[in-house]
Amino acid sequence: MTTDLQNGAIHTTIDQKIATITFHHPSGNSFPSQLLQLLTDELNQLSNNPEVAIIVLKSQGEKVFCAGASFDELLAVSNLDEGAKFFSGFANVINAMRKCSKLIIGRVQGKAVGGGVGLASACDYVFATTNSSIKLSEFTIGIGPFVIAPAVERKVGVSGLAELTLAADEWQTAQWALQKGLYAKVFETIEELDNALNIFAEKLSNYNPEALSAMKKVLWENTDHWETVLYDRAAISGKLVLSDFTKKALEQFKK
Repeated sequence: MTTDLQNGAIHTTIDQKIATITFHHPSGNSFPSQLLQLLTDELNQLSNNPEVAIIVLKSQGEKVFCAGASFDELLAVSNLDEGAKFFSGFANVINAMRKCSKLIIGRVQGKAVGGGVGLASACDYVFATTNSSIKLSEFTIGIGPFVIAPAVERKVGVSGLAELTLAADEWQTAQWALQKGLYAKVFETIEELDNALNIFAEKLSNYNPEALSAMKKVLWENTDHWETVLYDRAAISGKLVLSDFTKKALEQFKK
């Protein structure tokens, strides 16, 4: 399956029970709302596909895994409803990843910012490279990583979330993410990452699918409340993006 937008695309292949979703956008593999919805829909479809045992989530290119939500759309938000809808995009994806019946392996080959960190955090197991540093920069423009915070906290803990959020202008290294539990494996090169990921995914795909699905549920126990929490958080961000502080900060970034 290939879905192309004017400035982005999602491509899915299925081979030997392994579904690989590849996303792309010219602006640092960022996500406009339409692309987020396509990813949500694709995850939901694969969740119900009996021919799929494992999902691999990856992006194109080498330097950036995902730069988060579309900055152009953020600038265009003009009222509370638009704000809540905009920030609900990542809520939809994270909930789809959480409820998906298949285990999701993340391939983080480069930097991740904002929502990109949320995507990595919502994966069940993540392979990364030493270049895969992370940053939650939302405070610098007057908002916060409220929607993705539960997913990030689930992996790195409250202290890790605080470190990422409050040091909004600082990058944390791939080694930091490995020590905190966000990344499971870190490799020097993309080639080494891909070799290890392929072997790992092939092994997993040959295990009992019922056992894999049951383990997925165990890993995500006590997160059913996210169905409400993430959208409440989206409303908070939607309100903040309309504040004078954020509008001024966005204008500075725009310049």
